[in-house]
Amino acid sequence: MKKLRWGILSTARIAITKVIPAIQRSRHGHVVAIASRDPDKACRVATTQKVPNHYGSYEALLKDPRVDAVYIPLPNNLHVPWSMCALRAGKHVLCEKPLGLSHNDVQPLEAMAASYPQLTIAEGFMYRHHPQWHQVFHLIRGGSIGRVRSVDVHFTYRNLDPENIRNRPPMGGGALMDIGCYGISVSKWIFDEEPARIQSTMHRDPKFGTDMLTCIILAFPSGSSTITCSTQLQRHQQVTILGTRGCLTVPVPFNVRPDEETLIHCRSGSVAFTITTDPADQFARQSDHFAQAVRHNKQLLTTLSESCANMRVLDACATHASTMPAQAPAAR
Repeated sequence: MKKLRWGILSTARIAITKVIPAIQRSRHGHVVAIASRDPDKACRVATTQKVPNHYGSYEALLKDPRVDAVYIPLPNNLHVPWSMCALRAGKHVLCEKPLGLSHNDVQPLEAMAASYPQLTIAEGFMYRHHPQWHQVFHLIRGGSIGRVRSVDVHFTYRNLDPENIRNRPPMGGGALMDIGCYGISVSKWIFDEEPARIQSTMHRDPKFGTDMLTCIILAFPSGSSTITCSTQLQRHQQVTILGTRGCLTVPVPFNVRPDEETLIHCRSGSVAFTITTDPADQFARQSDHFAQAVRHNKQLLTTLSESCANMRVLDACATHASTMPAQAPAAR
């Protein structure tokens, strides 16, 4: 298959440390251009990442006919406008999660995408491409834990930098937007349903104004999901799936290093066992999956309609949250 030629809009850390190296290692893609508002930085990154072309503006990259698709790791408030610019320029789009700031924000993008059916657009939930999740669904569909009734998601880290975009409300910062979206995504994926009722509680940082701890309950027709996300707790992630006959625990469900094995702990009835999956680069797999969707019209693992539905759930979590009185953390 002809390799997809990627352009990267921004020199964001995730692009430099994870996505660009993964695309360069992938089977069906390679990076041909990178852009930054700082031309010198674009040049430096292009040199270190062995990218042949660099630009001092995003507009210049979008005009490059050698670029087939763009990856957008910009701050959340810039996802929609630059995705729309990329579509107008005739580029396929892989945009970092969350797709936008709200459902109202992403609606124009959804409408525009319908006008460009020849172009592929996807939200970058890379975890869905890791083989451990293929194994999880194999166990669920095989009846190992019976019917799924409960999903419990924890995803937390500690970031107290006031200049970090994750701590700046106008840029779409906060725990819900940055990592709560993973809990919503994986819960809906497991149940294959939309939540019928949503409850949430937010603790806001008095200095940043962002939610530093958000707890969510999603009530699905088949069961329920609880999600805890925080930007000011010990780094931790885990997904536990409870069924009528057993349970599954995924200790590292989202940020899996490409060089590490993963474990799935399973209890089926009275039998307990652990499944090990080999190291896998989920970002490279995401790149190849996207390339196959572009070249061969393969169904995306995360469709645009699903991403828009996720935004509606994020909206509900934020709009109807019971907000706890702001108070400073015990210790910064």
